[in-house]
Amino acid sequence: MEDLPTIATVTSALEAWAPPGSAQDYDNVGLQVGDASRSVQTGLLALDATPQVLEEAERIDADLIVTHHPLLFQGLDGVTADGYVSNLALRLAEAGIALYSIHTNLDAAPGGVSFALADRLGLTDVGFLDGYEDTLYKLAVFVPEDAFDEVRRALAEAGAGRIGDYEACAFSVEGTGFFKPGDDTDPHIGEAGGEVQSARERKLEVEVARWTLGPVLAALQGAHPYEEVAYDLYPVKQKNSRAGLGALGQLDEPESLSVFLDRVATRLEAGSLRYAGDADTTVEQVAVCGGAGSDFIGTARGVGADAYVTADVKYHEFFEVLDTNGLPDMALIDPGHYETEALTEALLRDWLTDRFPAASWHRTDTRTTPMKTFVPS
Repeated sequence: MEDLPTIATVTSALEAWAPPGSAQDYDNVGLQVGDASRSVQTGLLALDATPQVLEEAERIDADLIVTHHPLLFQGLDGVTADGYVSNLALRLAEAGIALYSIHTNLDAAPGGVSFALADRLGLTDVGFLDGYEDTLYKLAVFVPEDAFDEVRRALAEAGAGRIGDYEACAFSVEGTGFFKPGDDTDPHIGEAGGEVQSARERKLEVEVARWTLGPVLAALQGAHPYEEVAYDLYPVKQKNSRAGLGALGQLDEPESLSVFLDRVATRLEAGSLRYAGDADTTVEQVAVCGGAGSDFIGTARGVGADAYVTADVKYHEFFEVLDTNGLPDMALIDPGHYETEALTEALLRDWLTDRFPAASWHRTDTRTTPMKTFVPS
């Protein structure tokens, strides 16, 4: 029988998919309550940590709760029975149930929240709506010929050279390096205090994401034979193809906005929709962003989306889809924050079940949102 995974093993796998370094600056992701060395026999997946979710976890003897929204967004003065967050954190600790949150880093991951939303709405040919900017570096290092393959492999294994669906991408040119060893050195070639040396070297260039920079540089130092490793590191001004926000895809067949609105409401189990748009217009290309995505209204318009589905749209933001005549040139649809992200529970359940089948993974039966919709009769 396969051994049960530890919390650390589970979270390490999740963080390889959605690196914590890709989370937004304001966010707080990772293990929030619990001992990472403990085993996981049963896990519960929920959008939010609530007292009802904790009670459900206790009923099924769960060892770990994984939520999308963090319970601990800001620091606590103390972990006491007073206050919603503090009380729930205390109850989790007393019950011996760990809490892990994977929030905006899962929003930014390929196959993450917005991709699951696109899939739920029946979109195909799905890619990021907007790639991350200012997250890429180019690492150039000078390596002696006899160590080149070892260094190149070490950097690739640490996460360097990942471009789109390709891994271990690198470029090299040959040249000659010169150096004069100092009196207190231990040179790879020549002697301490000796004459100027020359060596056949290759300049190895790889692309590195900001959140893998630490492990990559550590791997470089570990694999490179030189006492002092010569390398250059500089920012790359292009968007990251492996991390971004939102998603863009296509419907299999064009349909009217009125039909598409019904698709959205039905598939997301939304009691109501707020939208701007002409019900008779045709929808084929669709942009989505789970949760609060109004910052990308302009991006969705810019790529030519016929409709943009997101949440937490403010009144004045609906005006951003109007042309000079006051008519919408893109439909903007807000089914609700919970409705666009509740599918994260099933996404995480299926992902974890596939990778850790020895444990039992359950999607919560609790509708965690405190918001309700009133529809007058």
